[in-house]
Amino acid sequence: MSHIVNFIKGIIVGIAVVIPGLSGSMFAVIVGLYEKMINAVSTLRKGFKKNVLFLLPIVLGGVIGILLSAKLIVDLCEEFPQQAYFFFIGLVLGSIPLVLRKVKQINFKPVYLLITLFSFIFIMIMGYLSSGETSESISETTHYLTSFSDVIAVFIAGFFSCALMSVPGVSGSVTLMVLGQYNKVYGAVGDCSDMVKYILKGDIDSALFYGKSLGTAIVFAIGGVLGFLIIAKLISRLLLKFEAQVYYGVSGMVLGAAVILFTQGVLLDDSFKSIFTGAGLSGGIAGILVIDILLIAIGAICTLFLDDDSELVQKMKKKGRTENEKK
Repeated sequence: MSHIVNFIKGIIVGIAVVIPGLSGSMFAVIVGLYEKMINAVSTLRKGFKKNVLFLLPIVLGGVIGILLSAKLIVDLCEEFPQQAYFFFIGLVLGSIPLVLRKVKQINFKPVYLLITLFSFIFIMIMGYLSSGETSESISETTHYLTSFSDVIAVFIAGFFSCALMSVPGVSGSVTLMVLGQYNKVYGAVGDCSDMVKYILKGDIDSALFYGKSLGTAIVFAIGGVLGFLIIAKLISRLLLKFEAQVYYGVSGMVLGAAVILFTQGVLLDDSFKSIFTGAGLSGGIAGILVIDILLIAIGAICTLFLDDDSELVQKMKKKGRTENEKK
């Protein structure tokens, strides 16, 4: 029974992994899997069979969650890029209270801001290097591997996105966007979903066409597994001894990710540029900007509700308990 429950939890985490701004590891914390997963990965050799049996249903659930949601998310990014990116920015900003709670665990020292600054600069540099790719739509991106440099780029993206995702609050999908590989990777995952669909229908030609992207998904998965296995042990030790300092670094990543999502996902979007032209102004710029601000707010609120330790959630729980006691 526990394996079935873990499989379902894995699906939930997998869906969260695809949505930029949501942290798969934070979802793992919420559903009570994070510490067990980190411990299982960091002690994989000691109790290999037990750890593998524990991780397997979670991994399978995660893969299914990604396959089920990837195509929907990338389609939304292509059809409504401006609105989608504002919502993603809200999701990212919603993780700030989590970061602030973590850094308050130790007395502030000015030197800690250097950690934040370094991580911010690192993220901005990575975003600048990949700026040409980040602005491409899903349809403009080739999902299959066309060169050896493609293989290396996708492998590195898998390694870093899954490694950084092991820190609660850090979004692996945002890391992919920063590295300029989100469209390629999740476009390939969407193609794999179509491949399975056409295989079940018996349409082999269509299945082979979409199957060309399978290599991208495999290379990314290999990089991701290696990244998580190598970094998980280090992260578990750092979070145990230097949790607050780690989150000073996370704060820089969060701020950098929000800036990159805006500059490369919103400012470069033609629909956003058009609202500042004469035609856009006459069409009601105020209304459009109000919707964008609302999307940021909704995204932030969603993340706050998903953070089980947030003050907002605690107040809601306390209110619910009080009402139950009155009844």
